[in-house]
Amino acid sequence: MSARYQVDGATAVEISASIEAGIREAALAPGDPLPSVRALAAELAVSPATVASAYAELRRRGLVVTAGRHGTRVRSRPPVAARRAALRPPSAPGLRDLSRGGPDRRLLPPLRRHLAALADAFGDPVGYPDLGVLPDMVEAASARLAADGVPVAGLTLTGGALDGIERLLGAHLRHGDAVAVEDPGWAELLDLLAALGLRPIGVPIDDEGPIVAGVAAALAAGARALIVTSRAQNPTGAAVSADRAEALRALLAERADLLLIEDDHAAELARIPLHPLAGAATHWAFLRSVSKPFGPDLRLAALAGDETTLARVAGRARVGAGWVSTVLQRLVLSLWRDPETTALVTRAAESYERRRGGLVAALADRGVPAHGRTGINVWVPVEDETSTLTALRDAGWAVAPGMLYRIAGPPGLRITVSDLREEEIPALAEAVARAARPTPAPGFTA
Repeated sequence: MSARYQVDGATAVEISASIEAGIREAALAPGDPLPSVRALAAELAVSPATVASAYAELRRRGLVVTAGRHGTRVRSRPPVAARRAALRPPSAPGLRDLSRGGPDRRLLPPLRRHLAALADAFGDPVGYPDLGVLPDMVEAASARLAADGVPVAGLTLTGGALDGIERLLGAHLRHGDAVAVEDPGWAELLDLLAALGLRPIGVPIDDEGPIVAGVAAALAAGARALIVTSRAQNPTGAAVSADRAEALRALLAERADLLLIEDDHAAELARIPLHPLAGAATHWAFLRSVSKPFGPDLRLAALAGDETTLARVAGRARVGAGWVSTVLQRLVLSLWRDPETTALVTRAAESYERRRGGLVAALADRGVPAHGRTGINVWVPVEDETSTLTALRDAGWAVAPGMLYRIAGPPGLRITVSDLREEEIPALAEAVARAARPTPAPGFTA
């Protein structure tokens, strides 16, 4: 724990509030360790049970995480906004930062022309009765999903993929329920589950998606929802293959007690066919967002699903956020209909494929197995994350630690290629080869 911050309080409520204040004020940073239960109890002159209760409340709300002998720490992305101090320190001079996971801004479609056209097209202001999901958006999004084999009996919109997942989980699950997720998997999703008080069950994956035996084990352990990334899985680049989809569909067939959520965030950037699981379970949802291909500020995702699930999500939105802005909907429609934008997205997908594939191949040439079938990330299994990260940083490269994405899986590093130049690939591969020590094991390991 930071030496600058002193926890205080005489009750569990006061102690948890003090720690939350430390996070809010950025005196406690993401990853900072907290004292052991006994140490803090002695320091505050309270019982260990009081401190344990405070820590349990913080865990329930997703502010801290307890990892066995590693103790209790502030989560990497606690659901409390800090007043100051960014979560990421500024990059050191000369350090190439490949840790951030966003698209290449140089390859995103420009919006100026489309925004100008929308401004010219707008007439009189509209009132509440005219707002909601636009018929043109339903038609266009449904056609794009159906072309990839997704059954679309109905459709609604959410404010991006993570917003959609949160609404879906809230519509079907209760606090304490278990959710089967990919391991390693999307860090933001793990943080969301913690904030919602849901319990993740890790499912091992390989290049073809979630391993069937791992899904079966998670279901047997009581998982009430399964979340699968269709393509460009973060952090590994996995994509569900035709054979894996067939096996998973057979496993999930007509499961009335399960919510199946598919996330196709890469969408137009994926250079590999989609093999959807949509419809395999009784309750299912398929999400496709527009942020990765068209820009992170375009917070919109199309959501198809069974009638009950769609009704719950749309109904809850009606008494909350209401709708996704029709201005944003019209902007996305304009981008979808523009041949120049389509060509730009295709070129972006080809560029990511060259850089990702080039890095995986360069690492293989140096005896370092890595994974990156689709998307913008490469997953490199390593023996020790900390030492490898340190060695890479000393060599001028910053990458993301695998611990942000793992539940019980073996260690690794995530390298994002969106800011990597093709001419840099040999130097980066050489630096990783010197720093990494892969260890053979099942799943995403060497």
